[in-house]
Amino acid sequence: MANLLKKERKNIILKHINIHSRVTFDELAQLLNVSEDTIRRDLNELSEKNLISKIRGGAMARANQYIPSSSKSSYAYEDKRIIAKKAISLLKDGMLVLVGGGTTVREFIKMIPENLKATFVTANPMTSIELLEKPNIETIILGGRISNYSQTVIGGDAFLKLAEIKADLCVLGTNAIDFNEGITDLEWETVEIKKAIFKASKKVVILAISEKLNTTMKLRVCPINEIDYLVTELSQDHPLLKAYQSSGIKII
Repeated sequence: MANLLKKERKNIILKHINIHSRVTFDELAQLLNVSEDTIRRDLNELSEKNLISKIRGGAMARANQYIPSSSKSSYAYEDKRIIAKKAISLLKDGMLVLVGGGTTVREFIKMIPENLKATFVTANPMTSIELLEKPNIETIILGGRISNYSQTVIGGDAFLKLAEIKADLCVLGTNAIDFNEGITDLEWETVEIKKAIFKASKKVVILAISEKLNTTMKLRVCPINEIDYLVTELSQDHPLLKAYQSSGIKII
């Protein structure tokens, strides 16, 4: 890919960021077989046009920033709404739910019925703001240092609190999911807090647009058999989901 025109290269970068939410300089440099300096220049130009947001060590999709009025600018917005509508069927009154962050989770929260009474625990400050719009949801946010990469609370205090919890359900988005490699991500501390969230939950629900299927990142969060539900915009019998279904995961 080293000989790609600059416009083509930036289009690939933009799509990769929108699919995986956050990426590093190193990952993009390897993907495109160019130098990190080239990637930095491309990201600077994309940032100047407000197409992405720069973060320490890389970039993230603009839609992953908190936008109170609308999230329609989110990549694959309609697909994420389909996923959210499917996932809502798993909620019941009285549940204790651990919930992550990201644009698909944002759509999930927006669709929570106004009359649902439940307790939601999150390590994501933006998720907690969304939850405040739901009058019958009690919201608990874990405290601690916030990762610039994932915008999630990380560190010892969060781990201690999670060790005291046994949630009925854990609802998370993901940056990458693969049948062989499971759930993967890029930042060590974010991976560790996700592991703790999984451990604190009786059932794990992963929300993922189909473009994230069969993709991997450098660090493993968990093997595929630790997931109970996989929710995508695809029909249950879609060929892309056959391998996941064969592992015992319930496809929604």
